[in-house]
Amino acid sequence: MSYLRPAFVLLLLFTVLTGLAYPLAVTGLGQAFLSAQANGSLITQQDGLIAGSDLIGQRFTSGRYLWARPSATSAADPADQSRSVDAPYNAAASSGSNLGPTSRKLADRLTASAQAWNSSAMGAPIPGDALTTSGSGLDPHISPAFAMAQAGRIAAARGLAEPRVRQLIDASTEERTFGVFGQPRVNVLRVNRALDATGP
Repeated sequence: MSYLRPAFVLLLLFTVLTGLAYPLAVTGLGQAFLSAQANGSLITQQDGLIAGSDLIGQRFTSGRYLWARPSATSAADPADQSRSVDAPYNAAASSGSNLGPTSRKLADRLTASAQAWNSSAMGAPIPGDALTTSGSGLDPHISPAFAMAQAGRIAAARGLAEPRVRQLIDASTEERTFGVFGQPRVNVLRVNRALDATGP
């Protein structure tokens, strides 16, 4: 009995500390000092509706918009829950494709992406992220090369001058974090919102 009481006291103490006090403190600090990041880095429109997140990519297919890189996320097959089907940009199932270099499915997807690129007359060479998926399948960024290659198509579809589209892409280009980490990148959703705010 002399061993049980200290054990229960310690169990109760650490339950309160690690199960209540610590999570509440971290949540409170996050809301106080980094509320946007703590709430998902959401992008809100003027009417109050949420357009998306700085951290989660979306699918854009219209020629009027900057296209994101391909996505390999999946979802449960409605006909057979034990199987999965392709569901690009499914934020509930972040994942890569895990397809190897001998995969026929991967080869077909790369071929289709290359054909879509060529039919859009965006020129060569094709940037790598125009064909390949990211590890998460939800990358919100593309390379500046991929973004700039789309400027002519977007300008023609919207009736804008191409230098204006390039200017909007430049304005949304983020440099390496702290000048060291990562690569320069362009947030697709932010450019597309800027395009919609610019005009037709």
